[in-house]
Formats: sequence, structure tokens, C-alpha cells
Amino acid sequence: MTSLVLPTTTLWWRECVRFTRDRSRALSTIATALVFWTLIGFGLRGSFAPAGMPIDVGAVEYLFPGTVIFVVLLTAIVSTFSLIEDRRAGFLQGVLVAPVSRVAIVLGKVLGGSTVALFQGALVLPLALIVGIPITVGGVALALAALFCLAFALTSLGFVLAWRMESIHGFHGIVNLILMPMWFLSGAIFPIAGAVGWLQTIMRLNPVAYGLVSFRNALYGTSTVEWVGPGLAWLLTIAFAVVMFTIATRSIGR
Repeated sequence: MTSLVLPTTTLWWRECVRFTRDRSRALSTIATALVFWTLIGFGLRGSFAPAGMPIDVGAVEYLFPGTVIFVVLLTAIVSTFSLIEDRRAGFLQGVLVAPVSRVAIVLGKVLGGSTVALFQGALVLPLALIVGIPITVGGVALALAALFCLAFALTSLGFVLAWRMESIHGFHGIVNLILMPMWFLSGAIFPIAGAVGWLQTIMRLNPVAYGLVSFRNALYGTSTVEWVGPGLAWLLTIAFAVVMFTIATRSIGR
């Protein structure tokens, strides 16, 4: 048990310390999301009518859950950049030859990135009161749980991609090609009900979409009805996290 807990907590704490020492990283992530939310939200405010939403919401309010998800996604992926940096610095090689479990190595890195991503998302969450989302203490707790599951899954996915990359520039290209479309097609920008048929199919196959549904339902409670039930959304979000962590663990074993 010690061989699992000690290296896991050590790597987790290292990621947290690294984040606190890089203030520009934290500020730039939140600032990017807020600028995007403000410009797009107020730009579409007069002409936005989300299809499939039983409550009367404007563009600013509708985009808010997607903005929080964007902060979590971006922070989770950026945290895996350190994997490439650690390989260059020789730290990763030292960890790999240490007498510790490979599961502990992956778990420590993924938990560290997930914690940082959850913290960033939690900083933006209070802005829900400004746009009129009636959040409660229970709703916030459930929303944070949904964010952590999604952050864990996305950090594991970033780990899998970064493990095979040799340069940060190449990893940037992968992020722009795969991960950003996953966010765009999650229902964060436009509802699934308003998309064309083939695009709806792609969005329904997107695991990030179910994380967004879980998060949005936690914020609104029973006041909104999504295209998928909350129970199934939670189940698929947790399954996404488990599958990606399993793939990450097997990737490091090669």
C-alpha cells in the first residue's frame, strides 16, 4: 500500500507545487475562457435561441457551463505538457527506473492535473450567480464532482497523447486537431438538438458531451431537461474516466 500511496502523493504534490509557481499559466487559462465567454455570449445575445432547451436562457447563460468545461479541459491538457518537459529534463527516466508501480506514476500525474483543473474550474463557478443560474450548496458539490470526473478523464487522455510525443509543438497540433473539436462538439457552443443529423451523431459519440450534461444538470437541478438522462450521463462520464486511465496505465507499460 505504501508503494502505491507514497509515489502517488509525491507526484500529485509536485504537480500542485508546479502550478502554484506558474501564475501566468493560471491567469491565462481563466482569462482566455472569460474573454471567449464574454465576446461570444454578448455577441450572440440578441439572436440566440437554443433549440431543445425547455427554459428561457440567453447566449451568455447558455455558454457559461461550456466555459467552465473549457477551463477544465484546457488546464487538464496543459498539465500533461509537463510529461514532455520531464522527459527532456531526465526526471521521467528517473521515475521510471524507480522501484514503484507504474500505476502509481500515472495516478500521481493524473491526480495532480485533475486537482489543478478542478481548482481552476471552481474559481469560475461563482460567476453562475451573475448570469442568474440558481445554484445551491448541493448543486455546487455535485457540479464539482462532475468537473473532477471530466478533469480526470481529460488528464488521462492528455497523458496518453503526451506519452507518445517528442515535442510540445507537436502536442499543440494534436490538441488543436482532436481535443478542441471535442469541446466544440460537446454542446458547449450550440445544443445538439439544433445541429444537422450527421453532426448530432458525432456529438452523441463525444464523451465530453456527457460530462457537460452532468455538469449542467448539477447546476440547474430539475429545472432543465437535456437530450440524455442525468443517470446515463454520469455513468458514461465515469466510464470515460476509467477507460482513459486504463489506457494511460497500459501506455506507460510499453
